[in-house]
Order: sequence, then C-alpha cells, then structure tokens
Amino acid sequence: MTTTRPPRDWHDLTLGQLDFWQEACAHPGKSVSTVAHVTRLTDVLNRDAFTKAVNRVAAEAGVLSLRFRTCNDGIVRQTVDPTQTPKLRHIDLRQETDPETTALHMMQEDIDLALDLTRDPLSAQWLIQLGAREWLWYCRGHHIFLDGYSMSLIEGRVARLYNAGLSGVDSGPSFLPFADYLQEENRYRAGPCHARDGEFWRNYLDGATDLQVLRKGDEDYPQHPYESCIELAHLVPALRQMAEQLRLGWPDLLTLLSGIWLWSCPGEDRRSPRQPQTIWLPFMGRMGSVSASIPAMVVNILPFRVDVSGSLSLSEQLAIMAEDRRRCRRHGRYRIEQMTSDRRIGEAKRFFFSPLVNVLPFETSELSGCRTERRVLAAGPGDGFNVSFSARNDGSGLALIIEADPALTSATLFVRQVEEFPRFLDNALRQVSERSVDELCACLQPC
Repeated sequence: MTTTRPPRDWHDLTLGQLDFWQEACAHPGKSVSTVAHVTRLTDVLNRDAFTKAVNRVAAEAGVLSLRFRTCNDGIVRQTVDPTQTPKLRHIDLRQETDPETTALHMMQEDIDLALDLTRDPLSAQWLIQLGAREWLWYCRGHHIFLDGYSMSLIEGRVARLYNAGLSGVDSGPSFLPFADYLQEENRYRAGPCHARDGEFWRNYLDGATDLQVLRKGDEDYPQHPYESCIELAHLVPALRQMAEQLRLGWPDLLTLLSGIWLWSCPGEDRRSPRQPQTIWLPFMGRMGSVSASIPAMVVNILPFRVDVSGSLSLSEQLAIMAEDRRRCRRHGRYRIEQMTSDRRIGEAKRFFFSPLVNVLPFETSELSGCRTERRVLAAGPGDGFNVSFSARNDGSGLALIIEADPALTSATLFVRQVEEFPRFLDNALRQVSERSVDELCACLQPC
C-alpha cells in the first residue's frame, strides 16, 4: 500500500546533529545524550498563565517538534512536525508522603529512558506541584536539537511571556524559525569564510600529536564517574579584579587558568605533566548569527593548544594564551566534525574530548511573584576528565564541578585534584601576577 507523505519541509541534519544521530545508533537501547533542567518555583504561581506561556514557547521553538527519519536515498533528514509539539503536563504530588523524592524519581526515570529518535516524543514539559506554594518545572530534550544556551533561551522566553501575561506589557519577539538557522549554516559552509576557517584549523593542528581518537560506539561511558562539586564564591571578588586588570572576561580567565593547571597536573594518570597538550573548549558560536534567537544544537567544541613557559610571569603567560584564544574564536564556527574529516580520521571515529573545560555563566529566569532556582539534571556524558564552572553572569554563585572516568583517573589522583585545583585558583587570583608560573605551580604536588 502506498501512502502520501504530508507536505512538510524535510532538511538535512547539520554536522553536529549528525554526530548525535550516529551516537544514538551506536548505543541502541541506552539513554546517552538526554538534556534536562528543573526549575524550582516558590511562592505565588499563576498556573494558567504559566501553562499558556510554556505551551506557546513549545510551539515557537520548532526544534521541540522535530521528527527524524532515514529517507529512501539513505540520508537522515528532519522536519518540524506540529503534531509532535509537547504540551505542559500537570502532576500533583501534594498527597505523597515525600513529594520531592517522588518528583526526583519520576524525572530521573524519564531521563533514563532510551529515546528512539524516529518514534518517541523527544521533548517533555512537566509542572509538578509539591505543595501549596511550591512547584517544579521540568524541561527535557535531546542534544541532537538542544544545547545549554537553547535551554536558557527557552527558559527566558517562558519567563517573559509569563510576566507579560500578568502585567500586560509586551513579551518581545518570538523565536525565529529553525529553518532560518539551517539556511544560514548551509550558506556559511558553501562560502569563502568556511574555506578560510578550515585553513586556519588545519594549520593550527598541524603537528599536534596528542589528539586522541576513538571509534563511535566504543565510548564505554562510566556508570558512576568520579564527581565533586566545590563552592568558590569566596574567589569571585579576586576573580573579577584580576580579569579587569588583564582586560579579560572572568569566564576566559577561569578557562586559561584551568589550562595552566592541567599543563602542570593532567587529569589522567597516563598523561605526563608540563608537556604541551590540547584541551577542549565548548564554543557557543551565536554572536552575529540568527541562532542567537533560535533554540538549536549550535554549540561547537574547539581544540585549544596549551604550551606553557614556566619562567614567564603569570600575566605574560595569560596574555599569550588570551591572544591565541581570540584567534581560535574568530574561526570557531568551523565544526569539529569537519576538522575530524579534514584529518582523515575515519567516518566511524571522532576526537576524544578530554580534558574539557566548560564555563557556564547563565542566569536563572525570574517569574513575577516567584523565587526561582534552576538545576541541570542531565547534560549528556563527557569523555575522560571534565572541569566545569557554573555561575551567574556577574560571577556570583561560582561553583566548580570536576568529573573523571575511573578507568583513566585513579581515585588517588582524583582526590588530589579536588584538593589542589581550588588552592591553585586561590593562589593564582590572590598572588602578584608578576610572579612566575613555576612559582605558582610550586603549590602543587608532582602528578
């Protein structure tokens, strides 16, 4: 029996999306790259206004309604299907003995579900009522169409619509269509900027011998990675002061200091200290792009070469690294998947993104009449050794998260890292920046 396909626009996947598609195919029956946030809402919530806001944003954000399929020519394509648009689900747990524990269990069960990208609803929106004045808003998707910035866009748009609904003020512009980003990306890949960016990265990585690769499907992500979260709020004043002195953003300063620390004390037992190495840095890539107003999987991962001279002063070393970081950013739209292809690593292989340093300066969106507190429940697995910083845009609430694969980082090394990295940061931010890098690293035990 022949069926006629409804008249929808089907688009090829971006390189970043294709990588996540291949990952899902390589790990059938497993939950690998689910992303999920939960926002606690406390005090007075207008449930009807909130429902209206979430449902409108779900309709505006085309990626929340995506369908994927392998077409007759063997190419995977995607379409925005309005029948897949999620609606806010209301869950009342007020009669439960322990509503909070029940809610967390429900959300974790949902995160752990293995999504079939061709059949299952790929996004979920829940409003869970815990008490008379307490709710949890649960937002879940998949990395094949969402990155961390997209989640922030969605949360911010919901807040603006909710606040506008209560006050009658203008809620601002809607999201641009997902197709606008796809068209812009296609134009970039076919244009001269893409060719120039590719030449930059081929030259930049020429001679790099420490770029590890792995076969897709062989990731063997640990079920129970080492993980530690450390509050660093006491370092924020010194961080801001040093960043201002060096004319750097505080996220860049943390990134560069992390690179120096990893040069002195690598995150894995098999790596030698004080050797040139590549670290991996997420690159948002939305400045000057239509994607600044479009939820989508846009984030790139860029290699960053760290070669430190211990005899230089800390300020001199940071200045060299900052200039190198700026050069990389200017060419940051060039996809890591294309770099892999350029180096002829093989279609079934990818780079091993470890160590990775990620700084996440996002604000929690404010809802009128409510106190809000956002928490990341799932962001996809990481390779090897990962350093993440989370904070508000001004650096307040700074926290450090260190994660490591027990197969690559021994328990002894991980404990030492958790103890020494905060001390290293404290020394770096509080010492006179004209002291040498060797003097700064003298506080670390040999790794």
